Amino acid sequence: VQLVESGGGLVEPGGSLRLSCAASGSTFGTYRIAWFRQAPGKEREGLSCTNGDDGSTDFIDSVKGRFAISRDSAKNTVYLQMDSLKPEDAGIYYCAAGPVQRCPYAGSDIFPGAFDYWGQGTQVTVSS
Repeated sequence: VQLVESGGGLVEPGGSLRLSCAASGSTFGTYRIAWFRQAPGKEREGLSCTNGDDGSTDFIDSVKGRFAISRDSAKNTVYLQMDSLKPEDAGIYYCAAGPVQRCPYAGSDIFPGAFDYWGQGTQVTVSS
């Protein structure tokens, strides 16, 4: 499975972006799908994870209510809608997928090591 993110860019605080994660080589099907962010000088942080069996999505508290996930099965694409963006939302955003349906957690954190497929990332800058 190859994943390609797009949609990043420069946005002012309070603005919105929609990131896309397009899959090729296989359909997302019942894969678990996650979005991660890596800010400069920080470790990769899991933002959301969608379970492959029931489609439920969990978000970390810092983005809950501002970010949302949607999917276009015909395009084999998952979207991350980001609203009310803050400067601290800046970073490289990655989507990841894995064939095991349930999302993996290490404590309360989404465990990146349990995802088999990663995109190349797309840069998001939030600045006025």
